[in-house]
Amino acid sequence: MKRGLFVIGTGTDVGKTYVTALLIKQMRQCGINAGYFKAALSGAETDPNGRLIPGDAEAVCRIAGIPDKPETLVPYIYKAAVSPHLAARWEGNPVDFNVVKERWKALEQRFDFLAAEGSGGIVCPLRRDTECIDLIEVIKMTGYDAVLVADAGLGTLNAIMLTAEYAGRHEVHICGIILNRFEEGNPMHLDNLYMAEQMTGIPVAACVHSGDTRLCENISRIWTNI
Repeated sequence: MKRGLFVIGTGTDVGKTYVTALLIKQMRQCGINAGYFKAALSGAETDPNGRLIPGDAEAVCRIAGIPDKPETLVPYIYKAAVSPHLAARWEGNPVDFNVVKERWKALEQRFDFLAAEGSGGIVCPLRRDTECIDLIEVIKMTGYDAVLVADAGLGTLNAIMLTAEYAGRHEVHICGIILNRFEEGNPMHLDNLYMAEQMTGIPVAACVHSGDTRLCENISRIWTNI
């Protein structure tokens, strides 16, 4: 049976791509043919020929050792570093849900396990014109459980709780939390770890430190919960 996991974040720049890369890297090192998928990516750079470079996908492929071309893993790529719905309004090529679904299904055939990465936070509009498409619809389309990436620092409990509440309201199961930029011995980070579990009932599966090159600790708790 095909399996996968959706990596969501409490917001932008919390480290979703970095954690996703480490997650896939660890799986591939264990002999699992794991791959990557992202429905829409904004903030892409351009090469000398003007081609859009999907930086997140490129980083994941490089770190995790995925041999595929990064652009084949992301159906929609935008240059503007804004929400995909706004980038598409400026640049054209709005997200088509059927295209996203077809690309996802093709990658499920290509890989034995897919780590799908969200755009921004869980409440992210992907299209707002004649159609309304939100990230939550893509998450539900895959049927995957989610892992929530959050910053270990100040303000994270509010963001974690709001994300967990929104996911639960839309019947998306979060099987684990990963705290990024965690500092050993930092009393606030340690308390955030404890309180995140107490307030949500979701286990903290791993704490990622700046510069880590692999996931460790309780990451196996994710696999037992999906």
